[in-house]
Amino acid sequence: MEQMIPLTIDGVKVEVPAGTTVLEAARIAKVNIPTLCYLKDINETANCRLCVVDCGGRALQAACVLPVTPNMVVKTNTPAVREARRINLELILSNHEKKCLSCVRSQNCELQKLCLDLGVESGERFAGAQNEYEPDTSSASIVRNNNKCILCRRCVSACANVQKVGVIGPVRRGFKTAIESPWDMKLAQMACINCGQCITACPVGALTEADGTKAVWEALGDSTKHVVVQPAPAVRAALGEEFGFPMGTSVTGKMVAALRRLGFAKVFDTDFAADLTIMEEANELVDRVTNGGVLPMITSCSPGWIKYCEHYYPEFIPNLSSCKSPHEMAGAMIKTYYAQKANVDPKDIVVVSVMPCTAKKFEAKRPELGHNGMADVDEVITTRELARMIKEAGIDFVNLPDEDFDSLLGESSGAGVIFGATGGVMEAALRTAYEVITGKKLEDVNFTEVRGVKGIKEATVKVGDMDVNVAVCSSTGKAAELLDSVKRGEKNYHFIEVMGCPGGCVNGGGQPIVSAQVRNWTDIRAERAKALYAEDEAKPVRKSHENSEIKQIYEEFLGKPNSHKAHELLHTTYEQRDIYI
Repeated sequence: MEQMIPLTIDGVKVEVPAGTTVLEAARIAKVNIPTLCYLKDINETANCRLCVVDCGGRALQAACVLPVTPNMVVKTNTPAVREARRINLELILSNHEKKCLSCVRSQNCELQKLCLDLGVESGERFAGAQNEYEPDTSSASIVRNNNKCILCRRCVSACANVQKVGVIGPVRRGFKTAIESPWDMKLAQMACINCGQCITACPVGALTEADGTKAVWEALGDSTKHVVVQPAPAVRAALGEEFGFPMGTSVTGKMVAALRRLGFAKVFDTDFAADLTIMEEANELVDRVTNGGVLPMITSCSPGWIKYCEHYYPEFIPNLSSCKSPHEMAGAMIKTYYAQKANVDPKDIVVVSVMPCTAKKFEAKRPELGHNGMADVDEVITTRELARMIKEAGIDFVNLPDEDFDSLLGESSGAGVIFGATGGVMEAALRTAYEVITGKKLEDVNFTEVRGVKGIKEATVKVGDMDVNVAVCSSTGKAAELLDSVKRGEKNYHFIEVMGCPGGCVNGGGQPIVSAQVRNWTDIRAERAKALYAEDEAKPVRKSHENSEIKQIYEEFLGKPNSHKAHELLHTTYEQRDIYI
């Protein structure tokens, strides 16, 4: 039986399990203790000292790392506690670039909010020397500005502990401490996978995505360009948060309407290309399983995972599906199939992808992802960047009517929608692979055993007479754990889905920033995924191969899955990369 510990917090008596911290106990007591460096299960290091409380001893203690003890009496709001928090905030501000009006995190900055809540106006009381840094803009995906860094180390923990990459960390000591890459190297020189989990962990504006909105605005303003946009599945599950909608609200129709009002010539759907990916990937899997190909086959939709594999697990490159990611497939189809249909010169087409992912910015620049001297995708903006563009254009997003995607490359099945959640690619592929292998109709399309936010999920799926062993993992840290077990011969799979970010694309590095005060106690991965599974359930077509526009594109243009033309336009290659460049 679990031991329960009684204690009192601000006069409220509670009982909590042994091992609970004072911070967690305070939440149960409905008492809010401010935090800045704390991220539950990721960064619990008591660096910022904003969560100090009075437990009756000689010194104030950090609630985030302090275990409860029997009959402990905790005071969270004494004059000494409030003054200590204010002093700590002022010390942080004294070495912080206070350009709030021009910061993309303004009004969604945890430091800014704490200053407002605690009545701290500036760090002038401790004004003195201030470190100055040149922002690192070398990466195609991520910008680091140490002038705004508060040394909370949340980014370091996300990179090292969750993603198992570890390309940033504290260097030097004392006042000169900074979060950087080793040996004064730029981020682009490191084996950074561009996943952006450091950005979503950062409480301030020290880490942001590389801006793509300027190039998109320029393209939209160029009358010689035919600008086409495609949003990813996970974008519709999170964009509403930027406009006050509850987490987990699908805003597909309003998103389409907003994109049209921004001036895009066509609004296509990356979900269509997700169905296209399944047609290629499921048939590739069937071919490998039946003809002795390299197994396990591993998905290739996540560019963060692909770069991680190229750097850290190059021995698994032959296992990767050769399929391009969905938005790259869409780009290829827009500049070929759509260009022919619309009688538009492909060189005049600008393809813009709206992605939940910062790694897509790097992916779009990979030279192998294009044809005839043109990139498949020209510009990538994140969910956050799209929200900023909508606000800049003065569009009343909340009151927009729902609109539909443009036809030709706009129809999608439920299988395409769930790509944005961990397990979604696996489930979508199984829905099609089952019918390809057995020739029979799959009545129950819900493969619930691969759903959920658990880091690693395993299942054995009966496909005709064959037992197909599958695994799903999300975060590159969990991918490393899974691949190591395969290398040791402990696991034997036919098919593995890997998503680079924890929970999949719904929790991508380009999604709306959620403060630690919400993130610590709400599973944003599960909440956002609900929107995608609800759309899947509501779709009249839930299998990729039953999408009428998919059937049309094969009949009129591609021939059949994995045809020569399909390989030319929809498949790619990978390369082994050094750990340091």
